[in-house]
Amino acid sequence: MLSDDQVNEIIIEVENVPSRVVPEKTPVNSSFSMVSSISDVNVTDSQSFSSPHDKKSKQLLRFSTSLNESFSQALHSRRSVGIDTPCTSHENIQGQKLIASLIPMTSRDRIKAIRNQPRTMEEKRNLRKMVDKEKSKHSHRMFELNCCAQCLSSISRAYRRSKNSLSELLDYISLWQKTLKVIGSKFGTSVLSYFNFLRWLLKFNIFSFIVTFSFIIIPQFTVAEKNTLQFTGLELLTGAGYFRDTVMYYGFYTNSTIRHGNGRASYNMQLAYIFTIGACLIICFFSLLFSMARYFRNNFINPHIYSRGIAKLIFCWDFTVTNETAVKLRQKNLSTEIRENLSEILQENVKLTLNQQLIRLSAHLAAWFVSTGVAVACCVAVYYLAENNSEFLKNHKDPGAVLLLPFIVSCINLAVPRLYSLFRLVERYEMPRHEVYTLLIRNIFLKISIIGILCYYWLNIVAQAGEECWETLIGQEIYRLLLMDFVFSLADSFLGEFLRRLIGMQFITSLGLQEFDIARNVLELIYAQTLVWIGTFFCPLLPFIQMITLFIMFYVKNISLMMNFQPPSKAWRASQMMTFFIFLLFFPSFTGVLCTLAITIWRLKPSADCGPFRGLPFFIHSIYGWIDSLSKRPSYLWVVWIYQNLIGSVHFFFILTLIVLIITYLYWQITEGRKIMIRLLHEQIINEGKDKMFLIEKLTKLQDMEKRANTSSFTQERRDVEQPGALYVKEHDAAFDLRFRRSVQEENPKA
Repeated sequence: MLSDDQVNEIIIEVENVPSRVVPEKTPVNSSFSMVSSISDVNVTDSQSFSSPHDKKSKQLLRFSTSLNESFSQALHSRRSVGIDTPCTSHENIQGQKLIASLIPMTSRDRIKAIRNQPRTMEEKRNLRKMVDKEKSKHSHRMFELNCCAQCLSSISRAYRRSKNSLSELLDYISLWQKTLKVIGSKFGTSVLSYFNFLRWLLKFNIFSFIVTFSFIIIPQFTVAEKNTLQFTGLELLTGAGYFRDTVMYYGFYTNSTIRHGNGRASYNMQLAYIFTIGACLIICFFSLLFSMARYFRNNFINPHIYSRGIAKLIFCWDFTVTNETAVKLRQKNLSTEIRENLSEILQENVKLTLNQQLIRLSAHLAAWFVSTGVAVACCVAVYYLAENNSEFLKNHKDPGAVLLLPFIVSCINLAVPRLYSLFRLVERYEMPRHEVYTLLIRNIFLKISIIGILCYYWLNIVAQAGEECWETLIGQEIYRLLLMDFVFSLADSFLGEFLRRLIGMQFITSLGLQEFDIARNVLELIYAQTLVWIGTFFCPLLPFIQMITLFIMFYVKNISLMMNFQPPSKAWRASQMMTFFIFLLFFPSFTGVLCTLAITIWRLKPSADCGPFRGLPFFIHSIYGWIDSLSKRPSYLWVVWIYQNLIGSVHFFFILTLIVLIITYLYWQITEGRKIMIRLLHEQIINEGKDKMFLIEKLTKLQDMEKRANTSSFTQERRDVEQPGALYVKEHDAAFDLRFRRSVQEENPKA
């Protein structure tokens, strides 16, 4: 914002502009009319320049205010003299000041100043033409001085245009934008958070597939041999057979350096494989951190979330929406959001007695005890089944026997979360958000425990059993688990949810339509994504398979949602759910994946007859050999230093982890501080309202007392006025009688 000294300097510079700025042929009266239009800028633009962060707008507002003062002084001086002729020398000077003030402005500020005037379009066009004409005269002289400013202005303009174009393009190509609006308007933000999370995971897998396909699969295609196995169709379920000798699995990739022609650049497949997988995981790691920080800032730190956006819901409307369907959809969205806010306010005000709290606590403890026991029993069953799976497969040569373990795991993942959902009948949470959080924690404990047991089975039994190409066997197991989970999800959507709708609508009408189970469906996505991250090292095409399954699941879930479900009975805001979903995806899902792959790369010996790391004692030795070769080249010593002091240093990762924890702690403290600030301000607003009510009551009492005092004093004065009037009449009559008697006595002395 400009200081008072800077404003005075600007005014002095404008007053010193020579008179030849304005053409002599220009009528002064027209220019003065434009002067008056610009002099009103402080009235019309005070609202448009009210943003406290727009420094240029503040400067323009201060400058226009100073011009308005000078213009009003000119008008006052002219009227005080009594001159009514518009063509005066003073007006000419003011017109020159106006043109001189608009010339040095940027195009954006000048257009804003002219556009916001309550004048006709013709006057605005004339003013703009006049300024452009004067600016063209000065452009040749000021070319050398303003060259840098013009370059910066053109770069800034090009950047803004490109940014707006990119934003419009991303909005245009954004997947399922209209569908998500319909879901949000009908079912609220709680159900919408599931579909937003699904779309977010789809983008994640698209990126992972592009990276792996570009740096691993395409180079392998150039040296791949023809597959001699016959395709029977059963491979789509088992993942074995024909797919074994394709780019789908780890064992098919070569360990040689790819060269095409003599003297051309070589491509080290070992380094490409491990660096590509590592780059995908690193980018996923930072993307998860960035997404968590962004959603955490938007949903926990910004102060507007504590007011629930009431002002935005009630007082804001996008007047650019003119389509009737879009208007109705927007109205439905607003009504749903208002209903969610009101429902949450009512739920926060509910208070339970001590007996009710003890009953609820007992129910919660019992539900947690039962759910933990069920999860432990399922994990024990999966462990014994996986331990005996190898012997079972040796005794049964049927190709479909390999589907037993994925089938049992998928049945557990389908049945147990539904059992957890029935606990809501006993626990009866007042806040639906607390119920969803509880179900998410129970389900994540179950599913991550099962994945942990399977990882132990793969890395300690399958990898140590001496099987030929054990990496491919693990890739096939993960493929079958992922495919079986997808098949069960489709069957549950088409059959289970549809049958539940028929039962609730036709046979047992008291049940009605069911509500969408957010926790169970979200955990299915997290479970599948965890398998994809683990299996990408053993099956590089898993991101592509997951991309297809997510794309299909979106439409299946959308159709099932519209047909078989009803909106939540208790409306509630789910603005913070996305943050919790990503946090669960990061911990324990992604951190568990990192631990599993770290053990694989640093502790396990690769297969001797297949894969790009064949013949090495450990997978990490491919990087060790590359660093040793670079240390012999002086031009690449900086890469060796980075590896030894950063990537290969435990202290670096310790410091990095410490920094992340400190930042997380600071964000948490900021959140707590802002919560306290919002609460104190809320209490202050309440106290100020009470003070105003108290003052209004006192003022009302004083007014009543004053009215009573005025009424009594007026009555007394009236009485005082009435009494002297009667006395005056009597005195007047007595004086008249006395004068009459005197006159009679003078005329007739005898009388």
